[in-house]
Amino acid sequence: MDTDLAAAYARCRKLHREHGRTYYLATRLLPAWKRRHVHALYGFTRYADEIVDRTESRPSAERAALLTEWSQEFLAGLRGEPTADPILPAVLHTIAVFDLDLEDFEKFLRSMAMDITVTAYQTYDDLLDYMEGSAAVIGTMMLPILGSSDPAAAREPARQLGFAFQLTNFIRDVAEDLDRGRVYLPEEHLDEFGLSRRILQGRIATPAVKALIKAEVRRAREHYAAAAPGIPMLEPASQACMRTAFQLYGGILDEVEAADYDVFARRATVPNRRRAAVAVRSLLTRPGTPIPSAA
Repeated sequence: MDTDLAAAYARCRKLHREHGRTYYLATRLLPAWKRRHVHALYGFTRYADEIVDRTESRPSAERAALLTEWSQEFLAGLRGEPTADPILPAVLHTIAVFDLDLEDFEKFLRSMAMDITVTAYQTYDDLLDYMEGSAAVIGTMMLPILGSSDPAAAREPARQLGFAFQLTNFIRDVAEDLDRGRVYLPEEHLDEFGLSRRILQGRIATPAVKALIKAEVRRAREHYAAAAPGIPMLEPASQACMRTAFQLYGGILDEVEAADYDVFARRATVPNRRRAAVAVRSLLTRPGTPIPSAA
């Protein structure tokens, strides 16, 4: 591996380690040759997210221009043009090795562009449209790397796991997203409980707010249930990783429930002791064992 490519993989790994603690822990259970490619995909998604979220002091048009410029450099790299970007060589190499579907990357970049201008979603279908690009495609990008005995059958569970993980993040990060001027929980769900963005901005876990969060947790668990059958379909060497990720992200919902659905008091996190126990248990689980549908 040449120096630039090795440096790009190392940069992606660093981004993953710093910003994706739960998933990074899970990927440590993968064979090393798969691990670097997962880091590359995480690096791609995180770098785009950084462009969108870490430039909020700049005007929307300028942020959009930065994302477009980076997207164009990515597309140029796909055409074989050289790039000096710190992570794209690893991403482009991973795409080539696994012949990944470029439409997934296009959908992802579309959703990142939406984050610059869209701050609310009227319906759950609207949110799912956004999450198709920001989450479901991550599952389908990952599938060729993880490997599967039946890729066609595993595709929909992979999509559902993307939805489950992202909705979990939205539930956990309501306060953080408000700081960014965004509300990802659909307005139709807020209306159902007599809530509004203004009420959420008060950051008080009223009975109505707790009822809303409880309903969103239930909805997220439905996505986990739809994703569960896909994990035993993965290559045996990949199952411990994804079993761990499944349980730990689902564990965030357990912590939200334990806090009586108060997402404002503190950010829900899975204790380190439980994280380690889940990883060990996943390693000891025989490949092909069905995963519990409740996360």
